[in-house]
Amino acid sequence: MAGSSSSEWPPKTGARGGGPLIVTEDEGLLDDLLRLCAAAGALPEVAHGTLPRPAAGTGEGAGGSAERRGGAAAPLTLIGDDCAHRFAATGLGSLGEHAVLVGRDPDDAGIWRRAVEIGARGVAVLPEDEGRLVDRIADAVEGATGPARTVGVIGGRGGAGASTLACALALAAARAGRRTMLVDADPLGGGLDVLLGGERADGLRWPAFADSRGRVAGQALEESLPELHALRLLSWDRGDCGSVPPDAMRAVLAAARRRSGVVVVDLPRRLDPAALEALGQLDTGLLVVPAELRAVAAAHRVVATVGQALGDLRVVVRGPCGSGLDGAEIARLLGLPLAGELAPETGLPAALAAGRPPGAGDRGPLSRFCAEFWDQTPDRGEEASV
Repeated sequence: MAGSSSSEWPPKTGARGGGPLIVTEDEGLLDDLLRLCAAAGALPEVAHGTLPRPAAGTGEGAGGSAERRGGAAAPLTLIGDDCAHRFAATGLGSLGEHAVLVGRDPDDAGIWRRAVEIGARGVAVLPEDEGRLVDRIADAVEGATGPARTVGVIGGRGGAGASTLACALALAAARAGRRTMLVDADPLGGGLDVLLGGERADGLRWPAFADSRGRVAGQALEESLPELHALRLLSWDRGDCGSVPPDAMRAVLAAARRRSGVVVVDLPRRLDPAALEALGQLDTGLLVVPAELRAVAAAHRVVATVGQALGDLRVVVRGPCGSGLDGAEIARLLGLPLAGELAPETGLPAALAAGRPPGAGDRGPLSRFCAEFWDQTPDRGEEASV
């Protein structure tokens, strides 16, 4: 199937209900659309030729979603180009963002005009757009509203406190009511589940996703992970799995981002192929640098690698500041914008030793930094479209 993909994890146990509504009388196009729905794990309903009229009082119709049998609105309507003239003639008005006009002729520029006439916001031409249409169908069935705001944290040197900041950022986002996933991309870091006090929590770890390819179902991913402190965590177990293939990192992070909200990624300093794949999906990177001359020198090497792959990289300076170096000077030396300074938190080592997660409360320099960061970082709620 040209351009389409499906996830090898989790194994499909049957198509999901609440799938799209297909409207076409072209049997060949219908076969293609049924095949694409199957690839997306969706169970569609077929209406030949025209949309079912909504029941009185439902508020649907012009500008709304198509009503299927039983009164439930379809999350997505796929209209064959062969039926476009019928929709234009009925005067149903705008079908809205949940309708896609599907054709087969790549040289037919008129398909966009017909889409405008019937009020469909999306156009797909097969077979070129098969992959994107599979994603759109799966997103509609999953209720995806992404993409999530994705922030990566990396240390300028070993022991800089990147994992601590990543956990605190995720906890602050969850505390603010955002859907949050924390992803441990450092296989040698000891496991963020330990840092969060959840090493015995039920749920899947990275080894379960090592064979993932193509598209992973976002909702299934989220529900399979341990839930700790109102967030979902993807960490490592204590087994021998020391890495995952780049394809697995790409598929899993893409699924996490489709669930909207916030994704925080803890990155290793030595970027393996999987970590480089994660780097490519970040919106923002935070480089944690202690206020020491040697740390700044080490951070230069990280910037040389990470800065090539990430447009928005900022420095977080961890105090106490010494040797005449403050946050502004370190940012200048590294050629990066300053995201902020973290003052020493005297009670943090004792809290970690006692099993309390970093930044779990709403007081202290770490919590304040994270709260201010999210206050200045809005959610990304754009609708995905074909």
